[in-house]
Amino acid sequence: MIYLTSPSGLCGNTRTLEGVLFIRSNDMADKDFKTIEEQLEILRSRGLTIIDESQAKDFLLRNNYYRISGYSLTLRKNNVFSQSAAFQNIVDIYHFDHEFRHIILQYLEVIEVQMKSIYAYEFTKIHGPVGYLDHSFFTNQTKHKEIIAKAEQQKIQRLPHEAYLKHFVNELHQDIPLWAYVDLFTISDISFLYSISEQPIKDAVARTFGLTMNKGASILGSYMHSMTIIRNLCAHGGRIYNRLFEQKPSLNKREKALLIKDSSGNIDNAHFYGFLLVMKRLLPADIFNEMKRSIIVLTKKYPFVRMDYYGFRSDWQQKI
Repeated sequence: MIYLTSPSGLCGNTRTLEGVLFIRSNDMADKDFKTIEEQLEILRSRGLTIIDESQAKDFLLRNNYYRISGYSLTLRKNNVFSQSAAFQNIVDIYHFDHEFRHIILQYLEVIEVQMKSIYAYEFTKIHGPVGYLDHSFFTNQTKHKEIIAKAEQQKIQRLPHEAYLKHFVNELHQDIPLWAYVDLFTISDISFLYSISEQPIKDAVARTFGLTMNKGASILGSYMHSMTIIRNLCAHGGRIYNRLFEQKPSLNKREKALLIKDSSGNIDNAHFYGFLLVMKRLLPADIFNEMKRSIIVLTKKYPFVRMDYYGFRSDWQQKI
């Protein structure tokens, strides 16, 4: 193996802030412009093998030197690459992470849709189709007003293009029932709306997700916050590979036992795998297994990429 750092130990000068890994690299001074040719020379001078220079130039131009630096951290130490490290290794890690994000996004959408549907059902069962517009039904009225104001802006922007909005607004001239209105919410919006809802509604939603314990509603709120973090990271092309998250997901004892351990024997809940375990709790079993199969296929496509840099144990396929 040509990897020079362990998943729990970052190489070089790094720091984390709000779950984002920043690289304080000396590769290029912040104010100095470097041509693509000069960037390649920097990489070569640090021991990286570049076989296809034309491909490497195109990749750097399209993906940004600083952006790909995070994908090379595990291949170098003190800014010196391992002896067998090649530019193609960085490309493979980069493409794997890109495709991995798209898999995760696909199934985060399932979680988002089912959360919206279940929440709308349980809320309207108690307060009716348009009760969501009444601030008094929420524990934080200021936050509720912000969420609705944001959704109203979405309604205005999407009205010319969405048939269901035209039906309620232009034809029926009435408020939109919550089961249709929820499509105007982001995953962050529905997560916040759930957190400021009345306890009976939160408990009912949590029970639908199988969280029947006393703190089930609180746990679901934590889960949805975790899903919001991952969704925003994936949607904006953020790196998951070897990322250390400061905001770690809430896991039970059985789930913590599935986590990878660092060199000191301590469980590692800072990488992505903990979030995958949360997705397992929120997705129907058959859909989660479908996602799992997609990840397995991806690992076979890119055998060079080590899954422990995502927090996966070597036996993860058998354990979840």
